[in-house]
Amino acid sequence: MADRTPPLGTDELRVLVERGEVDTVVLAFTDMQGRLQGKRFAASFFLDEVLEHGTEGCNYLLAVDTDMNTVDGFAMSSWSNGYGDFAMRPDLTTLRRIPWHEGTVLVMADLAWEDGSPVVAAPRQILRRQLERLAAHGLSAHVGTELEFIVFKDTYEQAWDRNYRGLTPANQYNVDYSVLGTGRIEPLLRRIRNEMAAAGLTVESAKGECNPGQHEIVFRYDEALVTCDQHAVYKTGSKEIAAQEGVALTFMAKFNEREGNSCHIHLSLQDAGGRSVMAGEDGSMSPVMRHFLAGQLAALRDFSLLYAPNINSYKRFQPGSFAPTAVAWGHDNRTCALRVVGHGRSMRFENRLPGGDVNPYLAVAGLVAAGLHGIAHELELPDACEGNAYTAGYDQVPTTLREAAALWEDSEVAREAFGDDVVAHYRNMARVELEAFDAAVTDWELRRSFERL
Repeated sequence: MADRTPPLGTDELRVLVERGEVDTVVLAFTDMQGRLQGKRFAASFFLDEVLEHGTEGCNYLLAVDTDMNTVDGFAMSSWSNGYGDFAMRPDLTTLRRIPWHEGTVLVMADLAWEDGSPVVAAPRQILRRQLERLAAHGLSAHVGTELEFIVFKDTYEQAWDRNYRGLTPANQYNVDYSVLGTGRIEPLLRRIRNEMAAAGLTVESAKGECNPGQHEIVFRYDEALVTCDQHAVYKTGSKEIAAQEGVALTFMAKFNEREGNSCHIHLSLQDAGGRSVMAGEDGSMSPVMRHFLAGQLAALRDFSLLYAPNINSYKRFQPGSFAPTAVAWGHDNRTCALRVVGHGRSMRFENRLPGGDVNPYLAVAGLVAAGLHGIAHELELPDACEGNAYTAGYDQVPTTLREAAALWEDSEVAREAFGDDVVAHYRNMARVELEAFDAAVTDWELRRSFERL
């Protein structure tokens, strides 16, 4: 497996364009639903105009539902204020080749208003703000995300035409850790692994999972913002590669009544010198980690909207399913919502709530904000769960988007960390989805979620 390719520099990009090796630049940002939105530019035009000045995009892109319908209730974008533009400013540290599209590079954008002020409800900006708060404590977050998906032998168009029923999974039975099972679709998995490596991600491994056709590819952890950018690139790119191969894959949290697609998120903290602060000198959890983890427990229910943002997300949370139901932590205990793993420098915690439909920027922002709440108030960590958290009588994670949205809206911790504007924006996102679901008759979740979430 190839090592991660470093990001491109602008001088290198100019050379590639002059040689004719690159002719297209994609400038994109991640929307509320975690999707890449943006424009494709002729590479020479990007270098001459967009590189320095950026471009514009309609501000409705942060105020639509999953189907791209214009909806009401968003302060930043509406018919009454004319649906104007925001600025898309390239973050040139993210410039990378996209090998599954010939002659193409991609760069992530930050969003700003005409006066230069940031668009505070943009997911990437929300995470940036929380990382700035963390840096004020002399700390930085390193993160790894573990995305599961289900592969089908049908194309996306065939799946749509069949109302996502009667699809043929790539495996007919549980292939968890099965080398034979992954071997059945190794040409697809190998292409995804290698082309993600060429796009700058460091690939660790691929393995089968429990649901027929379910698999996971894992990438090495990195700085929090870098990981979330890579997550967005991978999620879009793997769908595009699958489509090119004549198959389909879905990251939706719960495709059927069997095991859902998870996205466990691992987080560790480092000080300004790059040293882990999670473990003490004796190898046990440091005070910083204990407070940070206690903050996760304290804010877990309030922040569930950030970890499970869709109607379908809550179908995962079933007892005995390896998806959590209990607000509990434990040492290497997969029945808990929070799992502490690793030793010494590798000590970290894993949040097991997010599914494959999660917006990584919002989820990681939630983890950082919750941890800072625990540090600020020096919250005490309760005893670890030593047994089965499903049956141990702990407080429960929300079971519906409606419950999670109400907790988010009423949360003083959320308002203190994110501000009233962000709380209102994502509360409205949940309202829009709930109203659409309440009005739906059949197959709502599949049509909205299969490809686009």
